[in-house]
Amino acid sequence: MQRRAQREQRDQRAKRLHRVLVCAAAVPVMLVAAGCSSDSGSGDSTDKAAKAAASASASPSPTVEAAAYGKLPEPCKVLSKKTLKDLVPESKSGKEGKSDDISARGNCSWNSLDNNGVKGSQFRWLNVSMLRFESDVARGPADKLAQEYFEKQVQDAQAVEGAKSTKSEPVPGTGDEATAVRYELKKKEGTFKQQTVVARVENVVVTIDFNGAGLAGDKSPSADDLMKDAKKAAKEAVAAVSEANGAGGGKASGAPSESESPSKSPSKSASKDASDEPSDDASKAPSKKPASKS
Repeated sequence: MQRRAQREQRDQRAKRLHRVLVCAAAVPVMLVAAGCSSDSGSGDSTDKAAKAAASASASPSPTVEAAAYGKLPEPCKVLSKKTLKDLVPESKSGKEGKSDDISARGNCSWNSLDNNGVKGSQFRWLNVSMLRFESDVARGPADKLAQEYFEKQVQDAQAVEGAKSTKSEPVPGTGDEATAVRYELKKKEGTFKQQTVVARVENVVVTIDFNGAGLAGDKSPSADDLMKDAKKAAKEAVAAVSEANGAGGGKASGAPSESESPSKSPSKSASKDASDEPSDDASKAPSKKPASKS
């Protein structure tokens, strides 16, 4: 009986050892299967990344329509001699303002003082300013930037401090859009009647500032007459911009192109207009009454 019990114990130990060996042999098989599965997933991820990179490289770079006009006329030559004679008869020549880029911005001003001695004097001041915009991928096409600046110029003219009897009106037949603003500004020398015409043609904004005053007891000029002259000057200046760029504008081709660097865009420095392009007639008014003719 004892021997039989010992044999049964040996048989049980042998069976347990067999099961352990079978399980141990199954473990490497499971690891190999898991390894194959992992390699397959890595390959799929690599393929997807490669396809995404290829798709991104095939996407076109952002572009914007090229500016219509690429240059400006000489500011002191945009108005004819006859127009200057009508508006500023006593002026000998225009004074051109400083510009860091004459193809992007320019202005010219004229002073006229008709001194009639004890009968008083007639003062006139005329300024022509031009600002050209370049298309910019980040900020938009040039004509849109010009339109935004056009609207700002009109708003500034309508909000001059101390202005009286301010009126605005559209000016048809002058560029793509134009607005005229008139007002009166009283100074110690007299009442100055200011006329401002802002016009946009394509990507260029033209601003005409024209004012007049009767000094030393002379009567004030007619605001209607001054406005008529200012509108005439604006129309002439707009035509000069178009002519400077040739028939049909200054586009080299109809294909869209990327813009210049924003740092070179005149729209970036529009805030400099107050110094480069004077618009307040009070700054140009004579501080003293003109001396009488001998």
